[in-house]
Amino acid sequence: MLKQTPLHDLHRQLEARMVDFGGWEMPVQYTGIVQEHLAVRQSAGLFDISHMGEVLVSGPGAAEFLNHTLTNDIRKLAIGQGQYTLLCQEHGGVVDDLYVYRIDTDEFLMIVNASRIEADWDWLQIRVDHAPTRDGFRLRNASSECGAVAVQGPAVAQFIDAAIEGGSMGCTLVPHASALKKNEIGAFVFQGASVYVARTGYTGEDGFEVVAPSAVIAPIWRALTEAGAPFGLKPAGLGARDTLRTEMGYPLYGHELTEATTPIEAGLAFFVALDKGDFVGRDVLLRQKAEGVSRRCVAFRMADKSPPPRPDYVVWSPDPAAAPIGKVVSGTQSPSLGVGIGMAYVGTAMAQPGTALAIEIRGRRFPAAIEKKPLYRRSAARPQPAVSHASRGTVTG
Repeated sequence: MLKQTPLHDLHRQLEARMVDFGGWEMPVQYTGIVQEHLAVRQSAGLFDISHMGEVLVSGPGAAEFLNHTLTNDIRKLAIGQGQYTLLCQEHGGVVDDLYVYRIDTDEFLMIVNASRIEADWDWLQIRVDHAPTRDGFRLRNASSECGAVAVQGPAVAQFIDAAIEGGSMGCTLVPHASALKKNEIGAFVFQGASVYVARTGYTGEDGFEVVAPSAVIAPIWRALTEAGAPFGLKPAGLGARDTLRTEMGYPLYGHELTEATTPIEAGLAFFVALDKGDFVGRDVLLRQKAEGVSRRCVAFRMADKSPPPRPDYVVWSPDPAAAPIGKVVSGTQSPSLGVGIGMAYVGTAMAQPGTALAIEIRGRRFPAAIEKKPLYRRSAARPQPAVSHASRGTVTG
């Protein structure tokens, strides 16, 4: 039986198309992926991310434990700040990619991928057994107690304060939610419950995430829907979330990242603090950084009109007689650019911007080229018709 988020009934009221996503029944779209995608780019979109996991790590040894377990440097975080980081195995393979926030001097909140909650928890327990300061910290899996929503788009800062009222009571102290800066998190009160509001994002647009007890997530959704209605806010599903992140070249676990993939191969070396001291997987990652890797994850753009590229499609060089050089791991039709885009792993010798490729789609090879990330930039996007505010869905009850 599929798991359901606290917002499941609201999705049904909105007549969302529901799908199985990693064992969760989740909305893939409401009015349509393109409409929802463009709403986020032009105004605002509201996503249910309650399927994602929350792990709390607290105690005087928490920072040391996390710094030895994660790739980024926890010591860079002041209270109320967050960072993107990765959880790796000894051989460098990625267990998960996640965000970690310092919510107090010795307390951290980790937001992990829904499909990796159990794997992350099991791996963290193994690391606890190896930690020299195992008595100095504790872990708590709060995933079943929490819900979360993400509200993304250039208009969000104009209405979020009407939904999440008042100033923060902890973490980053600000007079209202819109005063948070990029990668900051604040503790607010909503209907008597303590909620976290972060300003991070996964779409390339300005955006906020709200993590709260499951009981108040539906009221938070309704409050954001009401506040955002005059600005063209639309509920958005997993389909738009995927097209938005692909335009930015952001990885998705199970596609760009797996236990057989390292952060160096994935192009995420910026989030690996090799100079911070020992951590799980460092030896392998240090060697890869020094000696290079045999393959790299690249972003590509189709050169002409073609069917959209999809995961597992074969990547070729333009030479018809050459052997395959890689495989697509993410692919879609870009609503912002009006062309097929994606990401693929190719041999390092070919992994340079401007390199011509051919993507095999339905037995034919279509021309493409490697481009720098992000693929989407506002200045390069093709003009789009404005999203009709009158066509937005509403939430009742």
